[in-house]
Amino acid sequence: MPFITYLSGLLTAQMLSDDQLISGVEIRCEEKGRCPSTCHLCRRPGKEQLSPTPVLLEINHVVPLYTLIQDNGTKEAFKSALMSSYWCSGKGDVIDDWCRCDLSAFDASGLPNCSPFPQPVLRLSPTVEPSSTVVSLEWVDVQPAIGTKVSDYILQHKKVDEYTDTDLYTGEFLSFADDLLSGLGTSCVAAGRSHGEVPEVSIYSVIFKCLEPDGLYKFTLYAVDTRGRHSELSTVTLRTACPLVDDNKAEEIADKIYNLYNGYTSGKEQQMAYNTLMEVSASMLFRVQHHYNSHYEKFGDFVWRSEDELGPRKAHLILRRLERVSSHCSSLLRSAYIQSRVETVPYLFCRSEEVRPAGMVWYSILKDTKITCEEKMVSMARNTYGESKGRYYLTLSKVSPF
Repeated sequence: MPFITYLSGLLTAQMLSDDQLISGVEIRCEEKGRCPSTCHLCRRPGKEQLSPTPVLLEINHVVPLYTLIQDNGTKEAFKSALMSSYWCSGKGDVIDDWCRCDLSAFDASGLPNCSPFPQPVLRLSPTVEPSSTVVSLEWVDVQPAIGTKVSDYILQHKKVDEYTDTDLYTGEFLSFADDLLSGLGTSCVAAGRSHGEVPEVSIYSVIFKCLEPDGLYKFTLYAVDTRGRHSELSTVTLRTACPLVDDNKAEEIADKIYNLYNGYTSGKEQQMAYNTLMEVSASMLFRVQHHYNSHYEKFGDFVWRSEDELGPRKAHLILRRLERVSSHCSSLLRSAYIQSRVETVPYLFCRSEEVRPAGMVWYSILKDTKITCEEKMVSMARNTYGESKGRYYLTLSKVSPF
């Protein structure tokens, strides 16, 4: 029973009083903190000591709670209960570094579920900024020291648009262990593994190198343990950067189209203008229209001149391609100045040294897999948008050497 209950029982039975103390019971209320008003033995004259500020007892060293128990049998039982409560939800026993679940700790699928299964959190890699075609994602390994043993991580990615039923189109599934680490995946996807600030913590990463520009993508991730259980899903939805545009070439095409439209336009010139505008990408066509209207709108804007020179049918085939450009990229493509640049970014490329036998996925622990990693480089082209042609100003000031 609790000690306070024991004292209350003695007081009730009148076995403990001011004048009659039982051997082995000693109460010192005046040493640390204020004597509580409910303490019968502390209300002796001269024994009360007021201390409005609580005093923290000194801690010499930290030990597990069960080590304070002297009886070996009780100590082992207490240790087992604490381990079970912390690692196995109190529904199983800790055996070495795993949980042996009780017979009542099974889910609807018949799989043991006493050991909690943490959810992996998928996120954008802070070291690789997404571009129009490249995205890098990462997550921290969720395998605890005791209990759940992660066998694999399953990635799903799909392009989302307004014309596709996202429930019917499931996208592509990739097994981190079987597809990516084994090298069976495509050259467009690479797997990596690094360590965080704590060496025991693994960070897994996947880099996608062949995405479509200005595309909305949905990525999901879940973990699989050695018993076949699935963790909760983690989702990242993002839009890739706008397509690359050669602004100088777009301006040259705009000048070419104006020259073809100017004056009498022969059938050959009409066909040349039509072929030129159909060969460029939708984003480039948007930029051509921007330059044409910026320089030659006083002679008629791009839409009107195209319909007048090429006819409504051909003009419609050209202009409807502008609808493929998102509103976000449309606003950027109206910038006064666009500059292209190429960055080289390092990433880890890892391969497994082991061949996992087919049908044995659930019995292999991913953290124990021998993996060889090497650093590689990926080139990422980007556009920079601005309102002027990148004027840089250097301000000099006199600084005292002292």
